[in-house]
Amino acid sequence: MSVNVNFLRGSLLAVAGFAGLAALSVPAEAETVKWLHLEQQPAVVDLWRQIADEYEKAHPDVTIEMQFLENQAFKAKLPTLLQSSEAPSFFYTWGGGVLKAQSETGMLRNIDPALDANGGAWGNSLLSSSVDGMTFDDKVWAAPFKTGVVSFFYNKELFEKAGVDASSIATWSDFMGAVKALKDAGITPIAGGGGDKWPLHFYWGYLAMREAGHDGFMAAKAGENGGFTGEPFINAGKKLAELGELEPFQNGYLGATWNDALAAFGDGRAAIILSFENTAQRQAVDATDGKGLSEDNIGIFPFPTVAGGAGLVTDNMGGINGWAVTANAPDATEGFLEYFTSPDVVRRLVEVSNILPVTKGTQDAVTDPLLKVSADALAKETWHQNFLDQDLGPNVGAVVNDMSVAIVSGATSPEDAAQQIQDTYELDSM
Repeated sequence: MSVNVNFLRGSLLAVAGFAGLAALSVPAEAETVKWLHLEQQPAVVDLWRQIADEYEKAHPDVTIEMQFLENQAFKAKLPTLLQSSEAPSFFYTWGGGVLKAQSETGMLRNIDPALDANGGAWGNSLLSSSVDGMTFDDKVWAAPFKTGVVSFFYNKELFEKAGVDASSIATWSDFMGAVKALKDAGITPIAGGGGDKWPLHFYWGYLAMREAGHDGFMAAKAGENGGFTGEPFINAGKKLAELGELEPFQNGYLGATWNDALAAFGDGRAAIILSFENTAQRQAVDATDGKGLSEDNIGIFPFPTVAGGAGLVTDNMGGINGWAVTANAPDATEGFLEYFTSPDVVRRLVEVSNILPVTKGTQDAVTDPLLKVSADALAKETWHQNFLDQDLGPNVGAVVNDMSVAIVSGATSPEDAAQQIQDTYELDSM
């Protein structure tokens, strides 16, 4: 791979800065790095500005301009911005199909040279699973900085009432047994947000991961072995249909929003929710009393494995967020991003914003007990799968969401659902 000499010189200067932010040789030309974000928490933005100021102080000829767009405006305006003279130097990304499509337009540059520089110092400092999540066609198209994991959260009191031991749930059969035990005890097993659809795609997605495993899932994306109509994906649908036949969700779940599902869990009206790492905080906000379950009444367990499946319990599904660098960004852009994801900085980010970091050796900075469970799971993970409605792109993702609801509600068969997903995937790939 060809390497820009000026870029390497800038990277070496940046590395020296990370060692102690001492006085450095300055770049030959002044550079302005434009940082486009959508963060609205004042405390987080203030810390980001402090970090940018520190980098500017260590690199006197670099100026970092922070630019904000609200979430929907960001999504609407970004495509036009990227093609204009006002393009940001780097911007927030959710990864997945949108990032892949952007990488194919020539509007971005891959950051492999920066990750590989200095003996791979930056690349080796990040969790490999997070870097893989930003990799397409063997090139890394964004610098990951935070991630998440979807897990089962459960109400300890309701589990105890039903005689269910969460620590014994290792397989899908164990999980189904727990659902039946909860129902037998007169407890609604699961809070579901079928009205928003995407919350139920976690079930089909995780089951597909557990059935196919990493290699099988990647083979399906490559169109091999029948793609998403292959046996692992049919089996995932069958298991989801069997769960639906137990009627495990709260009444009206097909019309319920995600906030409704969180409220059902937070109110104690359902014992389980398959949800994000920040569920303990979110359920309290959405609960009817504004307080929800106490954190010591909430437990977590990972999505179980399936008998005969190729997937591992350490294969996680969750969001992954990063910063994509534009094609004409100044060389200093990668240098700043390396500093932004350096251990000391990340520890400060964790303290203020409770992110789950992707920088190695920083997971211990997460002190909240429930967040720490998620951080530990991420530190041990063997595969990180982005949400399918991100990873597979919006068109295929929408079908996955629709089919997940259709399968669990009995509206369509696992076979027909798999065929619709595959048909859309093929059309989207043309």
